[in-house]
Amino acid sequence: MHGQKRQKKGIPMTLTEGSSAPDFALPDSEEKTVALTQLRGRPVVVYFYPKDDTSGCTAEAKDFTCLATDFQRAGAAVLGISPDSPAKHRKFILKHDLGVHLLSDENHSVAEAFGVWVEKAMYGRKYMGIERATFLIDKAGKVARIWRKVRVPNHAEEVLAAVREMNG
Repeated sequence: MHGQKRQKKGIPMTLTEGSSAPDFALPDSEEKTVALTQLRGRPVVVYFYPKDDTSGCTAEAKDFTCLATDFQRAGAAVLGISPDSPAKHRKFILKHDLGVHLLSDENHSVAEAFGVWVEKAMYGRKYMGIERATFLIDKAGKVARIWRKVRVPNHAEEVLAAVREMNG
């Protein structure tokens, strides 16, 4: 647990740069399981977003799609994770011609492990949901960079620059 804070009941664990990324295995839009360990040996971008087909989430997915070839050239895998089902991901990908790999975390266990399943508030109502965040995981499975409370404009470009910098 080097670099990680102990989790207390009801308080999300906070990952820090340099700590080991929590392993996970989640279904993608085709219901094939994708495990983080399968991607060891290359940089992995894991971005968490609240919901398919909402304005900010669509813009973010389109931005990562526009740069998909650049991420591939840099040797990086890009994974988008939300609580949406694989079927919803399929519709979202088809509707917007997305070129990103979307994974389904319906029980939000991976979001909890990464510390992004948080209490939110809208119109005075409190609820649990995903904090938009991105984690860059290095070839050895360590968290190299963390972006929390992400603002979508130019974010994908910033992440790509960090991947290139990490690659030297």
